[in-house]
Amino acid sequence: MHILALQPYDAASHRALLSGWQGHSRHTFEALSLPARHFKWRVRQAPIELARQIQALAQQGEPWDALWCTSMLDLAALRGLCPAAAKLPAAVYFHENQLTYPTRHREQRDVHFGLTNTTSALAAIASHPRSGQQPPPCVWWNSAYNRDRFLDALGDLLQSMPDYPMPVAVEAIRAASSVHYPGINPIGAAPKPVKRDGPPLLLWAARWEYDKGPELFFEALDVLVQRGVAFRLSVVGEQFAEAPKCFAKAEERFADRIVRWGYQPTRVAYEDALREADAVVSTSRHEFFGIAVAEAVSAGCAAVLPDALAYPEVWGDAAVYHDQTPGGVADAVKRALTNKSIDRTSCTAERFAWSRLAPQMDNAIEALACSG
Repeated sequence: MHILALQPYDAASHRALLSGWQGHSRHTFEALSLPARHFKWRVRQAPIELARQIQALAQQGEPWDALWCTSMLDLAALRGLCPAAAKLPAAVYFHENQLTYPTRHREQRDVHFGLTNTTSALAAIASHPRSGQQPPPCVWWNSAYNRDRFLDALGDLLQSMPDYPMPVAVEAIRAASSVHYPGINPIGAAPKPVKRDGPPLLLWAARWEYDKGPELFFEALDVLVQRGVAFRLSVVGEQFAEAPKCFAKAEERFADRIVRWGYQPTRVAYEDALREADAVVSTSRHEFFGIAVAEAVSAGCAAVLPDALAYPEVWGDAAVYHDQTPGGVADAVKRALTNKSIDRTSCTAERFAWSRLAPQMDNAIEALACSG
């Protein structure tokens, strides 16, 4: 099969999923992407630009069997603008959703982006016309938590509409949904040991943004200091032009404990940062899966995670959970570093290996192509 894959907002985690699938798939891909910047403009403008690119390729005789895109694309608009895309059976993948993605201030949420998510899901369903039959799973989610949060919020939103509330939309999307966890390339142990002598090394591997809860993380470190707990610190992860101010303050405050600070320049350096750490800590306010945590666990880290979001679904008993308070995070870190019953080997992350998940996605996209 030849798949037309569209990344309208090519963020790191989005890129990792598509490249990982491509690298382990039995299918071939025509992948088109747009840069991950100017979010609101990108979501509105992407169907126009991608339609132009797709039509140009179609004129060269490019044959595709199915279309796959992320929920950042207004799929309904694309199908209306692009005859070459309109005829393809489609699947839409939700890395996140715009109805429950956290905002710094409640009034900043633009529910029209959530409605775009909705019409994209419905457009994917409509690309599989099977009269009187259940549509195949063409709305893909990176976790059941993401799916359920979106559908609950969508139900509330539709009830608030002044008329034509579309109650059937929620159940139509639910019926066409399936969960496809993002894959990883398990890191495993290094050829040579990279653990360093000294106190336990705590790792932050999330994006440097407010929704990942960095203030809580650094407040928890302050509690550990007050309690006399020895630790070292590596703060890596994706950075943007502006980072929360707490990072600069923490770099100064914990200077004598820092092993690594900032985005790692190479994949090798990033993997070494994970291998040498003892525990990866998440204090996120939102997480629909957590690729960085999965990679860190695959490298041998204990996982210290909120007892909320997608984490209990994804990790079950293979993590230590906290209550999202500074003291609770500090308590969980201590338990993770001392509790020998916690599985700190890569086996808990092996189920997310691309070698296992790519064939499942291949089968799912094949089923969609056959139904179109």
